[in-house]
Amino acid sequence: MIAGQGILIADDDPRNRKLMETLLRADGHEVRSADSGQAALDAVAAEAPALILLDLMMPGMDGFEVLRRLKADPAAQGIPIVMVTALDDAASRARLEAAGISEVIHKPIDRWALQACVARVLGDDDGTE
Repeated sequence: MIAGQGILIADDDPRNRKLMETLLRADGHEVRSADSGQAALDAVAAEAPALILLDLMMPGMDGFEVLRRLKADPAAQGIPIVMVTALDDAASRARLEAAGISEVIHKPIDRWALQACVARVLGDDDGTE
C-alpha cells in the first residue's frame, strides 16, 4: 500500500461503510470514508488515496458520475477505483467495462473477496504485481 494515503470508501449506506472500514482496518489499512459522491470528490481533492472503493448506486451523484469526474481530473486519473455494487446485469457490466473499471466487488460484501481485490489492486498479494 502507498504509505499514508490509505483507502477511500464512498458509499451512502452507513452499514456498508462501517463493514468495509472494519474489514480493511483489521487487515492493517488506513481508511477514510465519504457518504456521497460529492464528499468522495472533496476527500480525493484534500488527500489522494491509494485506492477508492466506490458505490455505484448513490442518490444525487451516482458512482458513474463520480468516476467520470475523477477520470477527467489529472490529479486523480491514476487512482485505482473499484466499484462496489449490487448490480450484476449485462448492461451495468458493459457500462463499467467501458468506463475503465476492471475490478468490481458485489454486495453483500464478502470479507475474502474484498481482501483479495484490495491486495490485487494495491499489489499486496504475493509480489506478482
